[in-house]
Amino acid sequence: MIIEQIYTGCLSQGSYYIESQGEAAIIDPLRETGPYIEKATKNNSQIKYVFETHFHADFVSGHISLAKETGATIVYGPKAETGFDALIAKDQQEFKIGDITLTVLHTPGHTMESTTYLLRDSSNKDVAIFSGDTLFLGDVGRPDLAQKSGKITQEDLAGILFESLRTKIMPLADNVLVYPAHGSGSACGKNLSKETVGTLGEQKKTNYALRADMTKKEFIREVTDGLLPPPQYFPLNVKMNKDGYKDIDKVLKTGTTALDPDSFEKLANQNRAIILDVRHQDDFAKEHIPQSIFIGLDGGFAPWAGTMIGDITLPILLITPNGQEEETVTRLARVGFDNTLGYLKGGLKAWKKDKRVTDSINCIGAKKFFELDKNEELDIFDLRKQDEYASEHIPYSQNIPLDVINQNMNLLPKVSSFYIHCAGGYRSMIAASILKSRGIHNFIDVKGGLGAIKKTGIALIN
Repeated sequence: MIIEQIYTGCLSQGSYYIESQGEAAIIDPLRETGPYIEKATKNNSQIKYVFETHFHADFVSGHISLAKETGATIVYGPKAETGFDALIAKDQQEFKIGDITLTVLHTPGHTMESTTYLLRDSSNKDVAIFSGDTLFLGDVGRPDLAQKSGKITQEDLAGILFESLRTKIMPLADNVLVYPAHGSGSACGKNLSKETVGTLGEQKKTNYALRADMTKKEFIREVTDGLLPPPQYFPLNVKMNKDGYKDIDKVLKTGTTALDPDSFEKLANQNRAIILDVRHQDDFAKEHIPQSIFIGLDGGFAPWAGTMIGDITLPILLITPNGQEEETVTRLARVGFDNTLGYLKGGLKAWKKDKRVTDSINCIGAKKFFELDKNEELDIFDLRKQDEYASEHIPYSQNIPLDVINQNMNLLPKVSSFYIHCAGGYRSMIAASILKSRGIHNFIDVKGGLGAIKKTGIALIN
């Protein structure tokens, strides 16, 4: 028996390859199918099933493409309704892979079709659960993504999740392994662990949502407390996962079209396309195409693209590091951006060689910022998350988390200069590019963020 977690850090997402006796199953695959097919081919195994724990909101699954390429059966749990051929399993239904078994445990609450798969070995011993977004390490799935106005609320879903956990998962033995769909960094929960594999016994001891003496009322209150609005792209990803999507090879073919500056500019104007620059933030700060948006490949690229751009149907043109065009298009497609039109061949060098205008970001080093802060009270905006800001921040600074900056432009000074920073410089550069694209230029970005600022000895408060 083989169990392999294939973890993608950018999405904080875990998919799973399971194999026994020449047969394989994939759980919650990413959109690009190559790694799973290559693994099965190398092991001389046939992919028999593609199991989905639920309709994912934060990424587009590879279930349809994988089934098409391998002949595997797509399996969802009860309550799922799809726009493609799939086996909608019953609660407790069993599926054989070689000499092991996956049993369907319907665990609604995160969504109504949410399902956990219980793996039993050849001797029928419980080995592991693949819990999707029902149970994470340190948390449980947020119960607000499947609410329907006037029909079911997040409190209703939280109550259903409470019952699912206590009737289907907590009765299992403590040594059962927990393989969740996400780890720290995912927006599908509030307090996910950095660990990506654990035991159920550990979770019963440490996960707040699995306290043995917890009442249903307490569970609902704690699970729903502090939930931020889900990113705009989440329901659009759900729709793609339910109804189907373009083959990723077609997306890659169009997205990796090399464009000279004239063609690039013409396409941008004709399609009102977003120019997305994915280079390092320092390169973008130094020089970039006017009105372009920065979201660097080196950070949480795909989730930030989904969060900040929102509408995944918008056309996109790319500025990429040399040789990373296909990687960029692939990572965008993972969260549903299928309308990438191509990239600027030769990048900024080609743009400048054609004597075209560039722009830059007004930045300041942490030491100089410290000297200014000592002598005058500055307008400072901290772009980190609320909990980061609460733990420590610069006195008099205001908190506007990056993910809501589009809705809070009115809080920024209209004329006087103001300063922006995040933890390390990545998020503030995203914000800087958005501000510039909105015609706001009276800001200064603090290079290196709070990490660099702290080294100056500046006094922080919490």
